[in-house]
Amino acid sequence: MRTALYPGTFDPLTNGHISLVRRGCEVFDRVIVGVAADTTKQPLFSLEERVALARAVFRHDSCVDVEPFSGLTVAYAEKRGVCAILRGLRAVSDFEFEFQLALMNRRLQKRIQTVFLMTDYQWLYISSTIIKEAARQKADIKGLVPESVRRALSEKLFGSGRKNGAGD
Repeated sequence: MRTALYPGTFDPLTNGHISLVRRGCEVFDRVIVGVAADTTKQPLFSLEERVALARAVFRHDSCVDVEPFSGLTVAYAEKRGVCAILRGLRAVSDFEFEFQLALMNRRLQKRIQTVFLMTDYQWLYISSTIIKEAARQKADIKGLVPESVRRALSEKLFGSGRKNGAGD
């Protein structure tokens, strides 16, 4: 069975991420969505919340597993026995960083390949950072994230029961 690891912080999970995972399932038998505990970013959602949100989104996708991990991505990939690390590219600006990361991972573990998929055109402009900022400014993010993620963002940013954020 050919398994890929799709690592990220997923803070929050976007429709772009979901599209990439589901397209990855067309190439691989199984895709592990690896939710990173270690990040230089300041996540809005805790690791447990990010894992729970992703698991809820992919609960009906039999080829997808969602797991938290810590440490080097390539070390976790090796531990899980994956053949590839799946990465998405939105624009040329993503390429330089992703290329360097892929080369370092290759240096550390030659057996594991990095596979890049271009993001579907309708998601080119979104990122978790942009989604969070739009939600903070009470912009309508419906259709850019799953409804469960939109509700979680609204609750996290504005408290439960309030109907004034993230597209409410």
